[in-house]
Amino acid sequence: KFNELKLTRVESEKLVKQVIQDLKSTISRRNAQITYDTLPTIQGNERMLLRLFQNLIDNAIKYCREAVPQVHISAEKHDGVWEFGVRDNGIGIDPKHAERIFIIFQRLHSANEFAGDGLGLAICKKIVENHKGEIWVKSRRGKGSTFYFTIPDKENAHA
Repeated sequence: KFNELKLTRVESEKLVKQVIQDLKSTISRRNAQITYDTLPTIQGNERMLLRLFQNLIDNAIKYCREAVPQVHISAEKHDGVWEFGVRDNGIGIDPKHAERIFIIFQRLHSANEFAGDGLGLAICKKIVENHKGEIWVKSRRGKGSTFYFTIPDKENAHA
């Protein structure tokens, strides 16, 4: 059943390195800089979490008009969850659209302006919800965005 995810120990830092490798041509073409803190090992579905990081990092590069897109991935532990952040120096989002962007096929820009199908963030939301987490964005137009998501810390739940 789809709701019952196969959870394993996942090294989130390894996933981010894999995404950087997978997006190598985009990163190179856009001259993007991707940095990350030390990232934790979590309980999750590796394939889905890979897709989550891929969508968020790819969007961070895509929705940037700067000469050098900069993306930084962080993680902090709060109250039994890992809170990940994917920060960029992109075009930003008007806070009034902060919820709408996670709805399937909702786009804030024309396909001529930025390629995409309106599925990426809706998929991210579903992946995070399937992991019993939350996803949200903090952003200002023209000032970049930070997409946050939480994953329960099941690694140390019984410690």
